[in-house]
Amino acid sequence: MLYLVLILIVGTLIAAIIGLISSHKGEENPIHIPEGSCATCNGVNDLCEQTCTMIQSTKEIEYFNDEELDAYKGRLSDQYTDEEVAAFSEVLYTMNQNEVKDWNRSLILRGINLPDQLKDEVILLISNN
Repeated sequence: MLYLVLILIVGTLIAAIIGLISSHKGEENPIHIPEGSCATCNGVNDLCEQTCTMIQSTKEIEYFNDEELDAYKGRLSDQYTDEEVAAFSEVLYTMNQNEVKDWNRSLILRGINLPDQLKDEVILLISNN
């Protein structure tokens, strides 16, 4: 019986020592997650896009000389007239191509749905950037 108790105590001590050694090895080589900016999101990694959208939602909304589009907040994307689509087009085609992704994110955060007629063009401009 004494031998059984000694074996149990020695086994527990060995397990504790192995556990401590294992935990210290993890501290020597911590996992480094590469830090990037939202400018590095390319649309392929949904997690990157979600993270950047969450980050953007905590910041002040950026406008692109398009304050007049706030009138369309909550409008469904398939319910725009040709004149209203032209207002979106004017903003889209007067900005730099590298701003389109940020403009789209701004519209999303402001609750403005992009008209269906422009979605393909916006996707094309974003993907070519």
